[in-house]
Amino acid sequence: MTAPRIHRLANGFTVAAEPMAGVETIAVGLHVDCGARHEEAQTNGLAHLFEHMVFKGAGGRSARQISEAVENVGGYLNAFTSRDQTAFQARLLGEHLDLGVELIGDMIRKPHFEPDDLAREKDVVLQELGEARDLPDDIINDHFHSTAWPGQAFGRPVLGEEATIAAIGVDDLRGWTRAHYRPQGMVLAAAGKVDIDELIELAEARFGDMEPAPRPVPEAASYQGGSFVERRRLESAHILFGWEGVSYFDEAYYPLLLFSQAAGEGSSSRLFQSIREDRGLAYSVGSSVAAWRDTGMLTVYLATARREAQHATDLSRELFRAAARDLSPEELARAKAQIRATILMALESVQSRADRLGFQTLVHGEPLDPATIIARIDACTLDEVRAVGARLIGGRETLATVGPALKAAA
Repeated sequence: MTAPRIHRLANGFTVAAEPMAGVETIAVGLHVDCGARHEEAQTNGLAHLFEHMVFKGAGGRSARQISEAVENVGGYLNAFTSRDQTAFQARLLGEHLDLGVELIGDMIRKPHFEPDDLAREKDVVLQELGEARDLPDDIINDHFHSTAWPGQAFGRPVLGEEATIAAIGVDDLRGWTRAHYRPQGMVLAAAGKVDIDELIELAEARFGDMEPAPRPVPEAASYQGGSFVERRRLESAHILFGWEGVSYFDEAYYPLLLFSQAAGEGSSSRLFQSIREDRGLAYSVGSSVAAWRDTGMLTVYLATARREAQHATDLSRELFRAAARDLSPEELARAKAQIRATILMALESVQSRADRLGFQTLVHGEPLDPATIIARIDACTLDEVRAVGARLIGGRETLATVGPALKAAA
């Protein structure tokens, strides 16, 4: 296995490459340190709409020509927007790395931003927003965020709202590019059949002339917690409850991953066995951890019959409290094995490696050695894992429900 290589251009733009033996394909992506939490309230949804709009035409190519250019060689393009970041990805045969970088570079550096295209794409985003609202297990995440971090950029929905999307114009898109797409906050990462020197040359040609400039810093997230209910006449109830977690810089991050894995992730977890298998209280149940630069969350999701919603929620809370008191060595060992396997399995995917390389380099300045991460996980003690669970569960809870109203934690 060839170690990843990191190179920084004179303007601060970062190039990261991880060659993989025995593969013929490549995944290359541009990871940018800006997302929904960088928006102003009146333009909520701008980061996501920008991601859509760069596909509508760039570098002299129309939307159709962009699609044809990558699909003519058997590849594809994709992108995503989160609260902290935006990423633009290409998946191709290794021999077409130059085309992937060219298309991504054009979309970021030379987008067309035509008013007619913007009007049409707003309709598409509104359809996406409508679809999310139709799906209780999707929209409940927005309800959780807006309740946990109320009145803050971090708590606003990534997709935006109808009024804020309608208010966004071409000048806003151009201003977003100028303000947030700065070389110091960008990483071009590739994994697979990649020639490192070729990637650096391509990055220099496409991004080397960008002027370095300070990037706006988003407001810090301030967790508040509370309860929210969206009443709907549904056969089922959808519940998401949890607590503020930790940043991915926090020493407690890895113990928290283990606590969630043991208590609530997977079919062997306490949560699944008790709620689903032993009592049949929910058809979907599980916990998860999310982390950002300055905050995080530990959550439990339940989809259950309305008549069982309160009982299932109360029991899930108690199961997590109990896990913080008496999680067993056997449960911890199983959680370690599961996380270790997840890390190692991801290393066999070209796309997963490229995404990991880009994300970690953007956040930490360099990729983290998988062996080091596994060693840190293996070193976590039972006391550490129980303690982080107890500390977080002892904090203020956030409860979001689609369906019936439920009682908050006592």
